[in-house]
Amino acid sequence: MSILAERGHARPATPVPAPLRPVRVLRGRRGEVDRPPTRARVVAGRRPAGSPCAAPRRVPVRWPWLAALAVASCLVVAGLGLLGGGASGAPVPERTTTVSVGPGDTLSSLAARFAPESEPGAVVARIKELNRLDRAVLVPGLPLTVPVADVP
Repeated sequence: MSILAERGHARPATPVPAPLRPVRVLRGRRGEVDRPPTRARVVAGRRPAGSPCAAPRRVPVRWPWLAALAVASCLVVAGLGLLGGGASGAPVPERTTTVSVGPGDTLSSLAARFAPESEPGAVVARIKELNRLDRAVLVPGLPLTVPVADVP
């Protein structure tokens, strides 16, 4: 026999089980999956007002880059305007003469014949202005006032 058994302090061979407590069942959360603590709980398709998922992500505005882009685009447009406008030929001549329209003549052919150094579109517009023409249909024999280039 052991010393503890002689003194009357021996442990019993089988432990006595603790009384069983009833298990509490949560009826509202039955079958719900555990979510991580960072995700908001979505109920019937709605998010709570303070949900971090509902707030849109703000992208910082980079003002210096936007200003540089605006200035560069303005310079490109101005440069194209100067290059396109400066390529025109000589100005439309001021001196005019009256000619008779022949068969098959057009305003463009008259502009090329009487002001070959000038831009044809500008000369055609000047012929329409001088003769008060609304449409470009020419009748043979019609007298027209056209600008004439100075011949050296």
